[in-house]
Formats: sequence, C-alpha cells, structure tokens
Amino acid sequence: MTNNERLDLAKWIAEFAQKSGADDTAVSITNQRDIEVEMREKKLENLKESTQNSLDLRIYAGGRYSTHSTSDLRKERLKPFIKEAVVSTKYLNEDKFRTLPDPKYYPKTPKKMNLADDAYEKIESTQRVDLASEIEKTALDKSDQIISVSAGCGDTYYESVLVHSNGFAGQDKGTVFWASASVTVKDGERGRPQDYSVGVSRFYKDLPDPKNIADEAVQRALQKAGQTKIESGVYTVLVENRAMSRLLGVLQGPLGARALQQKRSYLEGKIGQKIASDKLTIIDDPFVEKGLGSRYYDGEGLASKKRAIIDKGVLNEYFIDSYYGKKLGMEPNNGSTSNLVFDTGSRSLEDMTKGIERGILITGFIGGNSNDTTGDFSFGIVGQLVENGKITQAINEMNISENSKEFWNKLAETGNDPYPYSSWQRPSMLFEGVQLSGI
Repeated sequence: MTNNERLDLAKWIAEFAQKSGADDTAVSITNQRDIEVEMREKKLENLKESTQNSLDLRIYAGGRYSTHSTSDLRKERLKPFIKEAVVSTKYLNEDKFRTLPDPKYYPKTPKKMNLADDAYEKIESTQRVDLASEIEKTALDKSDQIISVSAGCGDTYYESVLVHSNGFAGQDKGTVFWASASVTVKDGERGRPQDYSVGVSRFYKDLPDPKNIADEAVQRALQKAGQTKIESGVYTVLVENRAMSRLLGVLQGPLGARALQQKRSYLEGKIGQKIASDKLTIIDDPFVEKGLGSRYYDGEGLASKKRAIIDKGVLNEYFIDSYYGKKLGMEPNNGSTSNLVFDTGSRSLEDMTKGIERGILITGFIGGNSNDTTGDFSFGIVGQLVENGKITQAINEMNISENSKEFWNKLAETGNDPYPYSSWQRPSMLFEGVQLSGI
C-alpha cells in the first residue's frame, strides 16, 4: 500500500465514522519497517526484522472522546470496528474541550526537509552484519581489559498519513539509521564498568565511522575504572553534551500545558521573565534538513513553527497542545518538541575542562527524581574529578541536588559541541557553584 492509498483509506474511514454517528474523527495510518542486527562474541547474536501496519482512530461524538487502534486495514473488518468505536464512545463522560483543532492552525503547504534516504532499499542485510562485525572487532582489539563487547546497528523506514474530518490531510515518510557499541571492562575488585557509544542519522552514509563508535565506547568504559565517591561540596560542574538531556528534561515537564493547567509547574506565569542565565537560548526548529525531530505538522495536525522557547534566559513560550490550550484559554502552538537547537559557545569540552581548577565532569546520570511543581531535582551522577584542568579520578555514587529556579541561573558557559545524534542538539554546559553530595 502506498502513502496515497493510505490517504484515500484514511479519508474513507473518516467519512464512514461520521456516517456511523461520529461528529468528527482523526485517522492516522502508519507503515513501519524495523531491522536490527547484534553481534556478540564474534557471532551473530540477533537479527530482527518486522513490518507493521497500524491504524489509530480518534472519535469525537456528542462531546465525548475515545481512541482506538488496529492493525487490520481491510475495509470489511474496519466497518464493524468503526461502528463499535462510535457506539462505545457515547457511553463515556462528556468533555467539552475534546474537539479537533480549529482548521486555522493546520499547515497550508507541506515542507520538504529531506528526511528519507532514497538508497534505503539498496541496503542489504550483509552490509548491516558487516557494519556490526567491524564495530565489535575494532572494540575487542583495543584493550586486554575488555571483558565483552556488544555491537549492533539497525534502521527504520516509515510512511504515515493523518486525516481529520474537519479538513486536514497530511503525509510523512522518513528513515532513521543507528549503530552502537557497548563495552564492559575489568576493574579488579571494584567491579565491571560498562559504557556505550551510538551514532544516529537520517541517511546511511551519514553514520559515523564504525571505528570511531568502537573507540569511543572502549575509551568511555576504561575511564570508569577506579570509580569512587569523593567528599560532598559545592563544585564547578561541566555536563557532557549527551548527558545534558537528563537535566533539560527537568525543564520540559514544567513547560507543558498539562502541568500548567493542573497547577503543577513552577514556570506558571513566567512568560517574559528571566528564568535562566543569559547563556541559555533554546530554539524549537522543526525545519532542520535531515533533522531527527523535523516535521511540518505535529501529532494533532498543528502547523509546525520555528520559535524561541527561551531567549537569553527569558521564557518566551510554553508547549501548548489544542486540548489543554482550550482549558487554559491559550493559543495552541505544538504540545511537544521537534528539534531543539541551542546557542553555543566557542570552547570545546576539552578546553572547558582545562579551565576548571577543581570540579566534576558529569558524563551520565543514574536514577533520581524531579518535581515539576517546586523545581527540585536529585540525580545520581557518573563522571570524572577535574583538578587543575586535568582529569584525576573516576567518580560515581554521588548525587546532584538542586532547584531549577536557581540551577539554570548558574549556567556560565555552553560548549561548541551540539550533540548530533538526537533531536535535542544540546551542547556541553558549564555550571558554577553546584551542590554535590558524596562522602
């Protein structure tokens, strides 16, 4: 089935649902193919391939709302499925805010962002196996401290359509490729440190060199040897780019419309106010070519827009979906992130490390929790002690405990290294005066 055929089917489903008693409906049909290869102990450990069709149906009837899903796209099976969905919806409680978005928020013209690799069909399983094998072999040859290596790669091809009964119809397709290595090493009586490396891209040719993936995974695992706790205190903290997603997640929740409507956001009423250091600028940009989060409409069909969420520490916008936007009396503007792009500085992670007299380089987080209402958060950390610009000791079993209201104002510098393997292209960030607990 082609995307055009899916679009025709979705339109038929929307019409049939209305004939069956629905006031409005939203229909999403997706076809997705996933392939995964894993090598371990120089053997093919895992080879998976799956292709799935899925239909998601949202019914709006008599002020009531429900969602339904199926993988059977045959019309003779869909007719009773749709009728039953409409009937069951009418038994639910009324919710006047559950309606389709106003059509004025729908995109007028599709945007092309180069998200699908035309060479996808030419990639053979032997290439995938060879890629994973090369990563594993390279890693195993790096050190006699290595206990085990797991290497893998995979890819996804998807096509989807979204149709709303009040006028929206959109199509999407894309590819995603990834390759990774996970390495475990010896560390005497201390245990078996483990770490990983991963590369992700829209196009197969844009994946990082397999040797670089292997090198990074081995290096990161070896750097964890000798991990220990150090004394509690207030430190300069440098957070590596790939680890920054955990801290940025503390901001994401309070920026959401649901948290605002339910009075669970410490950022409520803060539009136009300074909530962070002027070093923090976050742009939500859905139109990045080959971007992992690029889109011209979101899951509700709302038109994507490039916008500054935080500009030099000042809060400009929340993430408002149509449902909670109606409850709040606020204009919807996309209820989720696309590509997050950050203002970056001039120095690399290495250069920023050299400038630290005594501090901690955080390379990962373990467990912990955060409170959207108060801004409090506490996470376990993994990283390195830095003294006089040099890494001197691997650390773990320590905690960072802060409050977002103060923490983001401690941001002193951003690196020049936006993380390329995520839709959140965050750089490494340097914070001054951060409380860490250890011994």
